[in-house]
Amino acid sequence: MKKYLCAIPLVVLFCVTVGCQKSEEAAKLTLEQTKIVFASCRDGNFEIYTMNPDGTEQTRLTNNPGKDEYPSWSPDGKKVAFGSNRDGNAEVYIMNADGSNQTRLTDNPAFDHFPSWSPDGKKIVFASERDGDGNMNIYIMNTDGSNQTRLTDNPAHDAKPICSPDGKKIAFQTTRNGMEDVYVMNSDGSNQTRLTDNPAWDGCLSWSPDGKKIAFTSRRDGNYEIYVMNADGSNQTRLTNNPSIEQAPSWSPDGKKIAFHSLRKDVPDEKEYGKDGRMWDEYNAEIYVMNADGSEQTNLTNNPAYDGYPSWSSFLKTRK
Repeated sequence: MKKYLCAIPLVVLFCVTVGCQKSEEAAKLTLEQTKIVFASCRDGNFEIYTMNPDGTEQTRLTNNPGKDEYPSWSPDGKKVAFGSNRDGNAEVYIMNADGSNQTRLTDNPAFDHFPSWSPDGKKIVFASERDGDGNMNIYIMNTDGSNQTRLTDNPAHDAKPICSPDGKKIAFQTTRNGMEDVYVMNSDGSNQTRLTDNPAWDGCLSWSPDGKKIAFTSRRDGNYEIYVMNADGSNQTRLTNNPSIEQAPSWSPDGKKIAFHSLRKDVPDEKEYGKDGRMWDEYNAEIYVMNADGSEQTNLTNNPAYDGYPSWSSFLKTRK
């Protein structure tokens, strides 16, 4: 009996030691162990790039004459999904995080775009016009492109879906009420519920890592700005406040920062946007990062082309 009693402190000591090691590892996780993937037109057409969260080491991943855009990190940080028209029409692709093994997942003559991962990394949600009625609906598929299943079915445009961190919900933007609004539904397409309700444009969504908030873009105050709300649509709060165009928020994995793109360097006032005849992708958009309360807005990219639609990775392996 005594020898068993003597073993107990060793077991407790082992558990405490392992627990301390895990706590220390968690404490060491910093945003320096993350990456931001984004689309850029700096080389003459849209390609996918990555960079560190401070804007350093901007690295090109794709290189073809088509338009590669709207990238999305896989939950484990090993892959990137994106939309591309390199084969003649917009399709969903996937590649490794270093740009290798670029693989087409969808294959039909319609528009397939705006991919986003499920939190377990087993599914990709996207928007498609394949139903031939001039509208766009939300679909889901396996990460190898199989089992493509329609989730929404209405004559409006449902676009830019994004899964909640627990995988139970999908938020998306839709024109079913005339102007773009934010909706949420169960992951099987049921219980579609409206979260925003105003006559302006609301869209470009990002769930906070804890699933409690959704960041989005809205034009409700006269120009495009970044807002945040609770996941049930309550407490809609403006984070950015300048007369230019701010879009496409993406949360950092610790929930403390939000990346977004802005035209503030090129278009000081949104009222001037489009008056010089340029297309949207000919403007100088740059990627910024700010605290989750909207403070300390910092410029990360700096070139005369369009840098936009950032997607923040999860925590990656510690850099040596």
